Parts: sequence; C-alpha cells; structure tokens
Amino acid sequence: MSVKTGYIPYFSREIRSFGETGPSEIPADAKKSYFFFKRCFDLVLSLFVIVGVLSWILPLLGLLIKLDSVGPVFFLQKRIGKGGRRFTCYKLRTMVLNQEADECPASEDDQRITRVGKFLRKSHLDELPQFFNVLLGSMSIVGPRPYMPADWRRFSVLVPEYTFRNAVKPGITGLAQVKGLHGPVTDISTIYLRCHCDRYYIRNAGFLFDLRILRRTVILFPEIVVNLRDNTSI
Repeated sequence: MSVKTGYIPYFSREIRSFGETGPSEIPADAKKSYFFFKRCFDLVLSLFVIVGVLSWILPLLGLLIKLDSVGPVFFLQKRIGKGGRRFTCYKLRTMVLNQEADECPASEDDQRITRVGKFLRKSHLDELPQFFNVLLGSMSIVGPRPYMPADWRRFSVLVPEYTFRNAVKPGITGLAQVKGLHGPVTDISTIYLRCHCDRYYIRNAGFLFDLRILRRTVILFPEIVVNLRDNTSI
C-alpha cells in the first residue's frame, strides 16, 4: 500500500465537540461495570438485529450477490481484535474472487469490486454480518474498526504504540466512522486522524459515550441512503 504524506490538521477540538470534555482514564472501579453493561447491550442489540433484520435482508442481498458474480455470498477475513488476537470477520462479498483480498485493500475505483459490491460498500450493508461477530463476542457494536493483519502491520510501523487499539474489542461503528474517517486509507494523515479518534475513544470509553456514537450512526444512515439514490445505480 502506497501512503502519501501530508499535513495533519488539529483534530482534538473537533472531537471534544462531540460531547467529551477532554482526555481521561476510566476509573478502575468503573471498568468492570462498563464492560459488563456494554456486553449485555451488545447481546441484546445484536440478537434484535439478527432476528428482526438480517433474517430477511441477508437472503435478498445474497441473491443479488449470486446473480451479479460467481462466488460465495459471505467473505470471511482475518482481523486483529482485542489483545491482538486474530478473529474471523464476517462480511458480504463485494469483490470478484481474487488472491489479493487479504493483502491489498480496496481502493476507490478498484476493478475487483462488483456492481452490487459498490452499492453494498457505499451503504455499509456489507458489514451487516458483523452482528454475528458481536453475538459471538469477537466484536462490539461500538469500538475501533478492526484491521486485517497486513494493514495492522503497516500502520504499526507508522504510529507509535499502535497496540493501544487492542485494549478494547473492535466495533461495527466508532468515533472515527461518525467523524467521516472511513473508507480507503490514502495518506498518512488519514491514519493518524483515525488513530487519534481511536485513542480518544479508548481513554474516554463509557456507556453514554457509546450511546452518543450509536445515535450519531443512526442519524447519518439516512444521509447515506440519499447519496446512494442520487449517485448510485446497481
């Protein structure tokens, strides 16, 4: 992956405007209760989504994927999780079958991405199977996004103490995502900004903070749908 260097804007002030007052550590006596309630919330919400949404939308999306290209409906990829442990991340397949899927991240105009895959990526519907990861305990609803081992190795060379991201479970959504820092990594400033958000989230992690991030994710989804309607066709 080629990474361009560039100016890194001051981002802390914008992050604090999200509702946090500044860097802080979670009190030791609050950590156990926070992670307990976080896990309970993850279980309830993931079960609700799996039964109420995935039970009918996955067969429909799976049919579109099979009609559009040859290959399986699901794409299974190793990612780095809590404690640096690898886990299998579940996604809907958005590319044609290729040997570089685990080493070469998709670019904006990647020829490997299928027509349906473009729609799934822009709408983030390809990430719906990750609710199974949440149910199994390898991911959380809210947390830093999990990276595949190849990306993790590249970024750890650029960012000092990059293992800080392993302190919590990776999430389907997170502070970096609601701040618009998602998609392909094109320059070093993007990496640093994402890490800045992840570090800030981990230092200030709390149930109310998680709810604010989740609320912001829900608010942003209609905007994504509108942009898809205006700019995308399958």
